[in-house]
Amino acid sequence: MELLATGFEFFQKGGIVMYILLLCSIFVVSIGVERALYFRRMDSGRGFARDFYLALSNGNWQAARKLADDSRGALADILFTVITKKPEAAVNPAAYMEIQSGIALAKLRNRLYYLSVIVTMAPLLGLLGTISGMITSFSVFNLESGQATAITGGVGEALIATAMGLCVAIFSLAVHAYFTQRVENIVTDMEQCFSLVEATAGASEEAA
Repeated sequence: MELLATGFEFFQKGGIVMYILLLCSIFVVSIGVERALYFRRMDSGRGFARDFYLALSNGNWQAARKLADDSRGALADILFTVITKKPEAAVNPAAYMEIQSGIALAKLRNRLYYLSVIVTMAPLLGLLGTISGMITSFSVFNLESGQATAITGGVGEALIATAMGLCVAIFSLAVHAYFTQRVENIVTDMEQCFSLVEATAGASEEAA
């Protein structure tokens, strides 16, 4: 309880900027949770991409089809539609895969831009709070009375805003980097699977 009281006291000393940074941190957490749930639903996983690639490499279309049918996620859905030659993908499978993958990746990247904005904005807000606090400290500093502790204490309190801003920025950067890496992995899996599907389909058509 005492720790919470001390933390709240430090928070108040940081000034009004601390409340803005608190809102930013809540926003980052909400985006992180929302994206985690969305990725869990739409990311087929690296394991699926590996198994599908191996099945198709060995010419086992039935196993690849069953794997795509049993799996969830954007990549599995696209591949299943192409393999089963549904009407929307039968005419031009390559164009279908390109368009659908672009839509899926755009949805996966949704809201990640806000995290990059907070990474840049949070330290600036913290710096703004620090400068504001230092201006206040200097304005109350009385040179004739020699109140050195007044200014040093004020500067110390002002630096709380900078520390908070850096913490929010670091947290936001970590969340942004995590989901960006997952998107890059999905892009790699899509490129590998799509290129193999095109090559395999082309070879089977020539053989026929």
